[in-house]
Amino acid sequence: MRELTPTEAIDLVGRFEAGQELPEQMRADVRLLGSLLGRVLQESGSPGLYDDVERLRSATIQAYTDETPEAFERAAAIADGFSIERADEVARAFTAYFHLVNLVEEHQRVRVLRERGDRPSRSGGTPDTIATAFERLSSEVGEETALARLQALRFHPVFTAHPTEARRRAISTSIRRLSELLGERDAAGENATETRHTERRMLEEIDTLWRTAPLRREKPSPVDEVRSVMAVFDETLYTAVPRVYRRIDDILQGENAGARAPIVKPFVRVGSWVGGDRDGNPFVTASVTRKAASIASEHVLLGLERTTQRVGRGLTLDAESTPPSDALVALWHRLRAADEDAAAEIAERSPDEPHRRILLLLARKIAATRTRNADLAYRDPEHLLADLRVVQDSLVAAGAARQAYGALQRLVWQVETYGFHLTELEVRQHSAVHRKVLDELRAGGERSELTDEVLEVFRSIAYVQERFGPRAAGRYIVSFTQSAEDLANVHELATYAMGPGEKLPVLDVIPLFETFADLQAAPGILAEIVTHPAFVSRLDATGRRLEVMLGYSDSSKDVGPVAANLALYEAQAKISTWAQAEGIELTLFHGRGGALGRGGGPANSAILAQPPHSVDGRFKLTEQGEVIFARYGDADIAMRHIDQVAAAVLTASSPSIERRNRGAADAFADVASTMDVASRERFFALVKAPGFAPWFATVTPMEELGHLALGSRPARRGLSVESLEDLRAIPWVFSWTQARINLAGWFGLGAALDAVGDEQRLRDAYEQWPLFRTMIDNVAMSLAKADERIARRYLALGDRDDLAQLVMDEMLLTRSWVERITGGDLLGNKPILQRAVKMRSPYVDALSLLQLRALRALRDADAENPTPDAEHQRLLLLSVSGVAAGLQNTG
Repeated sequence: MRELTPTEAIDLVGRFEAGQELPEQMRADVRLLGSLLGRVLQESGSPGLYDDVERLRSATIQAYTDETPEAFERAAAIADGFSIERADEVARAFTAYFHLVNLVEEHQRVRVLRERGDRPSRSGGTPDTIATAFERLSSEVGEETALARLQALRFHPVFTAHPTEARRRAISTSIRRLSELLGERDAAGENATETRHTERRMLEEIDTLWRTAPLRREKPSPVDEVRSVMAVFDETLYTAVPRVYRRIDDILQGENAGARAPIVKPFVRVGSWVGGDRDGNPFVTASVTRKAASIASEHVLLGLERTTQRVGRGLTLDAESTPPSDALVALWHRLRAADEDAAAEIAERSPDEPHRRILLLLARKIAATRTRNADLAYRDPEHLLADLRVVQDSLVAAGAARQAYGALQRLVWQVETYGFHLTELEVRQHSAVHRKVLDELRAGGERSELTDEVLEVFRSIAYVQERFGPRAAGRYIVSFTQSAEDLANVHELATYAMGPGEKLPVLDVIPLFETFADLQAAPGILAEIVTHPAFVSRLDATGRRLEVMLGYSDSSKDVGPVAANLALYEAQAKISTWAQAEGIELTLFHGRGGALGRGGGPANSAILAQPPHSVDGRFKLTEQGEVIFARYGDADIAMRHIDQVAAAVLTASSPSIERRNRGAADAFADVASTMDVASRERFFALVKAPGFAPWFATVTPMEELGHLALGSRPARRGLSVESLEDLRAIPWVFSWTQARINLAGWFGLGAALDAVGDEQRLRDAYEQWPLFRTMIDNVAMSLAKADERIARRYLALGDRDDLAQLVMDEMLLTRSWVERITGGDLLGNKPILQRAVKMRSPYVDALSLLQLRALRALRDADAENPTPDAEHQRLLLLSVSGVAAGLQNTG
């Protein structure tokens, strides 16, 4: 098939882009940034680079739209025909393009959110804002009960440092600057001079993006990962969370908002495993955990100090119009006695402004807390809150309610949400490590380095609690919990760690049930552990509160995504029933990954599909890798995400939702049973086949991913992958995603649906059974990002035609059933997502073809020469980063 002429290529690309039905402003942004990138390639790339990028782009678009073997082969031939240096540049160009497209999509989403304001995203149906959820709940249970549930609401995201953020922080920073420039360009409107100035700066920034090395030279350390996550707090969450509270309170209180005490209680708590998760990561030490807590505290205390100063400077209310209360006067005397010179200076600058003077002195006390000045420092955030409430009460008593419940209330919310610690740092360790260390301790004799380190972790927890308060640390997660003894071991280790007379750290030990067998055993283990003396005393101290963590990743890798989802639902239902019978306030902690094969997907729809009483107004989940920055990197998007999730959590406890989910689970129990058996049988036929693990490592870039400097945690548990158990869940998912197969998200579903066989019954299930609908919708998204032609080329890298055919047969069967059940093309019921996938696919194909070229060269080199081919290895890693950006999924 002949290559297109330049005129034909331009026409083809134009027709393809015109057919995407983009909003006009978004289309203009894509064209602008694309043209600026093209100009950068012409100015800063090597001679002919721009033309070669356009050749491959038009070829992959033609292959995508024509769907003919000849067109696809021509695109592959172009990718294979580049010199290795040119292929490297082309891969970088397509990756840069995806960064820009992702930016435009995010900017468009923010634009839509701002235009829509507080209106729900759709009329009728399930509420997707807290305001509409509260209204619906009130209609079912009454306003008083609904208000009590709203004020007891809890959303607890936990940020983790799993190696799934493929782009460098320097790249992310450059993209954030471009985002700000896009906003400035919108604001410029028809001001031609300002628009030209902004576009010139955008061109400069894109040139910087192009010249920035796309790959990290070294893996980040755990402390680097802590600092990276801190950027999200500094740039968005610190201010976004109180804005969420304010927005909800404004809607619920109407004209009274800001003039009386808020209805909304702070319901967000942020956790972190970054610097605390040592399961399989030898680089996370007790020292790192202490540093992580100190870094987080430094950030929040600095934020609180500046906010308190700003609020104080704004309280220019004089004593005559707003007289101080007796309590405020007493507070002033106490603060002045402790900080005489500063108090005198502030009093001189703020004469007859008693509330302002107090706030400015409180800012100094917060600074002293940060710098560890014992004479002025606060002992804990509760004492700061008490002082702020003295100011607030004084303002209210003086008739200045709007000042009391305005900016000052936002500060109060920030202290209540973040304390002096910012994130609630959680420690995680494998149960086998605990058993090994305890065996050594009980035997006596010299202690190993491992034992010393494990015991030092408990001393670090005690230090963090003493320094930053009990909320700063204390949750201790036991990976692969398989018995009640695994949980009791944590308390025994704590007693070994602390010396005679030393105070034991306050520990909330959380079981993590991960494998299929562990999920089934969970209720029995919990029933046993709550009788253990250490657990009984802690349950009594917390009002019988208990957290239980469920792992989505390993259970999916263990039995396949279908059986794992069904097992997770069943485990939640049984644990929730047990907790209710025992009078325990249960919080289920969902170990969800970013990718669909690890429990990812829209959180709000997943929440509404949970068993009765498994949510009960509390939702905790892990937020991993690229998901952190996608959901919380922009303030408007972060507020929208929090609002949606909180609305779903509130709605999930409504009687109608609980009846619906219970009734659907009963009505389709036979379907679930059939799907469970058939899906596992199909999954095991693949993963338990002799030689599967090395074949998997051959047909995906799994081995090469270990060279990509994504995160501090090793990608596998051993030196080589001889079985699936050797591999962590993240690279398992990441590898299939890169191969454009996405097997971890759907394999076994086709066989499961085929075993049921009744198309109408399955359509009924899709309409009436939320768990099933969520599963089908997530698989549709996973299959839409897969590509059959690319997949076949990856599978051809191996020498197992039987396994390759099994994969392709199941892919086509699954796709067929999903389209029949949903009544149309993949994602036909999600047009915005479908548009995004279609717009990206041919560009991702270009990077996949370059990756295939690199993989073939590396595989051939492995057979002939054990020395790695550095040039092709770099090309592969560049393409991995680009595909991750294009699909917006890693692990």
